[in-house]
Amino acid sequence: MSGLDSPETRTRNLLHVLDVDDLDGARTTEDVFVGLSERQPRGRVFGGQVLAQAIIAANRTVEPDRTIHSLHGYFLRPGDSEKPITYGVERLRDGRSFSARRAHAYQNGAPILSMITSFQTEDEGVDHQEEMPDVPGPESLPTTADLLAGLDHPMARKWSDDRPFDIRHLDGGVYLRPDPGRPASQAVWMRTHGPMPDDQSLHRAALAYATDFTILESILRRHGLAWSTPGVSFASLDHAMWWHRPVRVDDWLLYVQASPSASGSRGLGIGRIFSRDGALVATVAQEGMVRVPPGTGD
Repeated sequence: MSGLDSPETRTRNLLHVLDVDDLDGARTTEDVFVGLSERQPRGRVFGGQVLAQAIIAANRTVEPDRTIHSLHGYFLRPGDSEKPITYGVERLRDGRSFSARRAHAYQNGAPILSMITSFQTEDEGVDHQEEMPDVPGPESLPTTADLLAGLDHPMARKWSDDRPFDIRHLDGGVYLRPDPGRPASQAVWMRTHGPMPDDQSLHRAALAYATDFTILESILRRHGLAWSTPGVSFASLDHAMWWHRPVRVDDWLLYVQASPSASGSRGLGIGRIFSRDGALVATVAQEGMVRVPPGTGD
């Protein structure tokens, strides 16, 4: 197995990307951090990477007993994957139980992401959740590498060889071919390829990273599209996320997704994430731009 394909290597690369540099405590009116960019075949920074790095940067400015429980962010400009990203974190409020932070990601002096995050100390209270659907386990499903084996395509190699998460679709992927059934929903199992450190803040940031991979695929399925459909363009516009319970991204997680609406070249994706033992650990919402050439899809 090559170093590129090694599960340990992919997890180490993820940890390296998430380890933003605080520049020895550099500050202006904000706390300043710098993160490396993962190279991408099309030269655009992966949105999940920016979300995760911004979370880590904001987390570095709060007390250690406070973990992120929500974020609301807007992707403002495409990022250049050949360049590092500067993060500025503004300390909005530190209350008795909650801390609020605003994080901006900058390239070339302009923001590419603007995000508000909230952190909370652990607390007790009312507790209920939606039940996890009964679905086949991940061991019975093909990997992305299995689905794309033998294909000489730059994005196919990226999807199968470089992703730090093992993602397994319950109904087959829509990487190269559309779903003939056209459901506005799907589910995937996902986890990191290798073990992660016992740091809940790191696991939550890594989960945000992973949620951006497939959240728009329910839109593609509903309209007979695939990621490789000629002339189709996609972009994440905003991202909201709520963490409900502790999570480990190196254990299997079920990511159940649906699209309640698409119109005006935009589509909305909603996701619920369950641990393998049935705990609802997070909820995600993202609106994305989906533009198709005339006569493509429906």
